[in-house]
Amino acid sequence: MASVQSLTASVHQRLANALSAALPEAADADPLLRRSDRADYQANGILALAKKAKANPRELATQVVARIESGDLLADVEVSGPGFLNVTITDKAITENLAARYADPDGRLGVPYAENPGTTVIDYAQPNVAKEMHVGHLRSAVIGDAAVQILEFTGEKVIRRHHIGDWGTQFGMLIQYLVEHPHELDHEGGEVSGEEAMSNLDRLYKASRALFDSDEEFKTRARRRVVDLQAGDPETLAQWQKFVDESKIYFYSVFDKLDMEIRDADVVGESGYNDMLDETCRLLEESGVAVDSEGALCVFFDDIKGPDGNPVPLIVRKSDGGYGYAATDLSAIRDRVFNLKADTLLYVVDARQSLHFRMVFETARRAGWLNDDTKAEQLAFGTVLGKDGKPFKTRAGETVRLVDLLDEAIDRATTVVREKAGKVGLIEDEIVENGRYVGIGAVKYADLSTSAVRDYKFDLDQMVSLNGDTSVYLQYAYARIQSILRKAGTARPAAHPELALAPAERALGLHLDQFGELLLEVAKGPEPHKLAAYLYQLASHLTTFYDQCKVLDDANPQEVVENRLFLVDLTARTLHQGMALLGIRTPERL
Repeated sequence: MASVQSLTASVHQRLANALSAALPEAADADPLLRRSDRADYQANGILALAKKAKANPRELATQVVARIESGDLLADVEVSGPGFLNVTITDKAITENLAARYADPDGRLGVPYAENPGTTVIDYAQPNVAKEMHVGHLRSAVIGDAAVQILEFTGEKVIRRHHIGDWGTQFGMLIQYLVEHPHELDHEGGEVSGEEAMSNLDRLYKASRALFDSDEEFKTRARRRVVDLQAGDPETLAQWQKFVDESKIYFYSVFDKLDMEIRDADVVGESGYNDMLDETCRLLEESGVAVDSEGALCVFFDDIKGPDGNPVPLIVRKSDGGYGYAATDLSAIRDRVFNLKADTLLYVVDARQSLHFRMVFETARRAGWLNDDTKAEQLAFGTVLGKDGKPFKTRAGETVRLVDLLDEAIDRATTVVREKAGKVGLIEDEIVENGRYVGIGAVKYADLSTSAVRDYKFDLDQMVSLNGDTSVYLQYAYARIQSILRKAGTARPAAHPELALAPAERALGLHLDQFGELLLEVAKGPEPHKLAAYLYQLASHLTTFYDQCKVLDDANPQEVVENRLFLVDLTARTLHQGMALLGIRTPERL
């Protein structure tokens, strides 16, 4: 099915045509149509156009109104103030437009695809091998996953990349310890859980670190092992692979708890670009983009300065011949542009790394790997704060483990679900499952409802509240609609364009109409917080609708019942789709 043109777009076209007829030189002018409290829309563009044409704005507005083709779309267009237009749509147009969305056989609710979709590589959810995932990993994973879903829904080809930290000098210490204690990662009982895998890794790390710090001979052997690793020694690589495999068991268990799909083929860590590092440096050096500076290969910038206000170079290769993050990141850009054929590279990375990525992207532009047609952007995110407004820590001042945080959210949410379970007849399995969906949804929504670049406070009490701008509020709105649809008996949802709409029905319908345009706008960022805001407003309109328009009322004619069932069912479908794009489940019963 073709996408459904929004009412906003239809009104915009009618006004643009009338404006062009009244003022031919304004053929491509924007009427500046906006939603309004005084009518359904207000057009504010005539004032500036009249000034440019040296015409009286109110007279021009009157001429535009005279030339508007109303048809079944426009109920009233009036001139207001110095030349504003207040536009009211017919009830019939609202219902017919929503009926077209409702009938979409593809289940897209008539949402259009982006006009010129391309290929985007999204780099997100970047844990480190042999290290615990903490609260700082949460935002990259949650924001990145939402960006993937939103872009794919609008037609973009998305390639996921999880750039895990799986290389570096610390592996010399870990591998050498495992070589000398070969059975430490053997699983006698078969498969292990994610928690057991992390426990094994944590134990190994602490033991190897203690030996490294106390035994000079072991320290020497560990440093030699780093050289073997970088040289590709088979035995060393085999031991390294054990750490990677054990870490993946743990990673995947955390991502599963987060209700996120992580595919093995999408995990390409720092090690995946090792074979490209020499060539990356050679290309930068030959092109003059990077130069030798005291034995190190560096890129210098006049316009990029560090926190102290002084220019700071990007070190691609260190003076000892070792490679840093810059060489790996630049090699990854080459791979993503030339092998994966991406035209957009999106990095969901902490805002505190912005300076590094500015330098990396500028270096890639100078090298010709990025240009006007192929761009790289950082979707930077802020810090997770505690209730006190300070970086989120445990009482002991340590970084909060992500698993602990998610488990607590699920526990809190399960308590909330259990309190309501008796009213809807949930059995224990449903309580447990819904508790997980509500808890994880609460964590994700609190993150995604905040603009990514802003810090946000992690407050579980507020997150699992049934009131306010929370995921639980939206999930209950969806479940309440499902309850109404189950109670409807033989009455079925059906659109009735011949009916007049109550104010709350109009407000709900007009907000539903904006879903498609809103998603295309959200995808341009991508800016998931705008989708979260839209869904919260939708649930708020629904609450007002419930208060003012009883759906299942024996006193209502059948067509009124059917039309209201149609409105709430479309609202449920929109909530379900919108929440799914944020990575949040909507249980049928709560």
